[in-house]
Parts: sequence; C-alpha cells; structure tokens
Amino acid sequence: MKTDNLAKLRGDRVFLSVEACDIADFATEVQRTTSLSDYPNAASVEKNVLIYDSEAVVAAAAAGRDSRRAILSEICDAFADGPGVIVFKQAYADLSVIDRASAIFDAIIEAQRRENTGGGDHFAKPGANDRIWNSLEKHCLADPQNFARYYGNAVVALVSEAWLGPHYQMTAQVNRVNPGGAAQSAHRDYHLGFQTQAEIERFPAHVHRLSPVLTLQGAVAHCDMPLESGPTLFLPFSQTYEPGYLALKRPEFRDYFDAHHVQLPLEKGDAVFFNPALFHAAGTNSSADIRRVANLLQVSSAFGRAMETVNRQRMSAALYPALKALRDAGAISDAEAENAIASTAEGYSFPTNLDRDPPIGGLAPKTQAALMREALAEGWEAEKFEKALQEQSERRVS
Repeated sequence: MKTDNLAKLRGDRVFLSVEACDIADFATEVQRTTSLSDYPNAASVEKNVLIYDSEAVVAAAAAGRDSRRAILSEICDAFADGPGVIVFKQAYADLSVIDRASAIFDAIIEAQRRENTGGGDHFAKPGANDRIWNSLEKHCLADPQNFARYYGNAVVALVSEAWLGPHYQMTAQVNRVNPGGAAQSAHRDYHLGFQTQAEIERFPAHVHRLSPVLTLQGAVAHCDMPLESGPTLFLPFSQTYEPGYLALKRPEFRDYFDAHHVQLPLEKGDAVFFNPALFHAAGTNSSADIRRVANLLQVSSAFGRAMETVNRQRMSAALYPALKALRDAGAISDAEAENAIASTAEGYSFPTNLDRDPPIGGLAPKTQAALMREALAEGWEAEKFEKALQEQSERRVS
C-alpha cells in the first residue's frame, strides 16, 4: 500500500490532470494587482496591464550595457511572474511603414478572396475573419524594403530578445476581423495550447512549464482599435497557473475568463506582447465600419520549433539587395538592419549535417544570419550572396 501511495503521489506530481484543476486556487493566483513601482521603466498601469512608452524604452536600452540589461530583465519578469502582458505605445512612430504594410496585406487578402484561398482562425468560426498565414514571408517577397523597415523595429527586437534570448525565429500571421466578427474562445497559445486534453495530459508537468518559454506572442495594431472593434481580451497573471493548458478545457475556467478579463484600446502603431500561456481571446467586433487589422507576431526560441514553415533562404535572398540599398543610402541604421536580419535569416546553427557543414574555428557552423552580416560588411553583390546561400543550404542537407 505504501508503495502504491508513493506511486500515486509521484504520478500526481509529475503529470497534471484536468480533474485536478481548481477554480478557487486559480482565482487566488490571478487576483493580484500590478504595482507600477515594480516596473520603473513603465509609464503606467491600466487594468493591471503594463504600459510602456516605446521611445523611452528604446532610449534606455541604448544608454549602455547595464541599462539595456535592466530593461530586458524588467520585460522578462513582467512576462514570467508579473501580469504577463505589456502594451508598447507608438512602437511604430513612423506610421507610413504601417500604412505601406497594410496596403500589402489588403492586396493579399483580396487575392485570397478572389481565388478562394487562405485559412480560418484556430479559435474562431471559419470565415469569421480574414487571415494571412505566413505574412512574414509574403510581406518580404512583396516589398523587401518595407519589410526591412517594418522588422527593423527596435521594440520588436528588444521584446523578443528579452523573453527568448538571441537567435529567435520570427513568424507572423495577419488577422483582419470585420464588423460583426465574433470573439474567439479563451485559450492559451502554441505549443501545448494547440493540443487536445488527452494529448496535453501525456506531457509531464515540467513540459507545461517549458512550453511558455518557447514562444512569445505579439500583435502590431494596423488601425486604431477602440473597444467596440474588439481588441484582445486578457486575464493578467493567468500565465502563472501551472495546469492552465488543461484548465481551459473546463467550463468554470472559461466562465471565469468571461467575467474577469480586461480589454484595452490600441492606436495604430501600438504593439502588445504577452506570454503565450496568458488566457486571452480576440474580442467581438461590434463596430459598424472598423475592419480591425493586426499583424500577429509569434516569435519562437532558437531551441524550439516554429508553428509555420518559412523559407528563410528565399526571404534572405529577397531582403539582401533591399537591405544593402537602404544601408548604402543611409535610410536604415546598423541596428535596424540587424533587427531585420534577425527576423529573416536563421540565426541558429542547428540542425545541420556535421559531415559536410562542420564547425570550423568554434563549436558551431556559420548561420544564415552570420552570412548575411558578412555579405553586408564586405559589400557583396546580390548574385554572390545568393550563391553563398545556396551552397550553405546544400551543406546542411543530409
């Protein structure tokens, strides 16, 4: 009997179950208040959500190594143990960059409608929204110069590094919710958030803790989003409830979310980022004439697998001449170019074929991102860079 008890105790500790989710414990966990004094670089707190002035954050991060580390640490802590969600006001100060990207996205959506292509939403009825899957690659190929300026954004790079560290993998999907578009159901995001209850229960508890640190969720507002347009609903602090991936399978947790979520209006150019384990859902667009458009950024750890397949070799080849021209003209800074590279090229050395692509002079082979930096520094012509990209790709195949 003692052995049986030990086995049950160990099993309950190592594996989580939907039956063990307790709404009272959850309510205690999330009924906290965000204190502005804990986040000295934040401008304010609204409805428990941290609000940062983007210009001030970028300036502080550029002030020196210690200041940058303090900003990164503060953002990371807010995602991990704080409210789990941050709004960055005027993340894109130059709205012409947003407007050009919006025009590209509109053209893609209209083409999808004509051709009856495109897909639905993970957590809403098919056809309720217009989606552009892999907007990252489609944007890059459609207008590499605008892409470079869009993903050269300092806030996007800073927040991604704060949560995931270097060599993160950018993916993006545009969501356009038209007037009358219904709300999503409350959910957590990729990885475990996209699994069934039976599948989630197969993963030990430490994987439930691991899943949120493999991705970061974000959204760039491409229009003003008053509350009636249905900006995202959030439940601050819900990311800290360990069995939360299973809890949302129970009606009392979904009811709690419906009763206690918060919602903030956004302005065009704002960006919101949040821990993927935060309970959230897109809201209902009850407006008469607002087509709510956001570019949803899903950033993955170098050590994880992104949700979408992205042809980073093709993107890198398209971006390089545009990036070179922008740099030569002084239209983009070195830091912005580096941010654009980070959102495009593969920044991590593995997996590779170590027979043909061995580490030389170090522990890891050269990455796509390193190759692009080298090409820019030495002023390679586009043809030379494309040839080097192809040769690098061939070395990595088994």
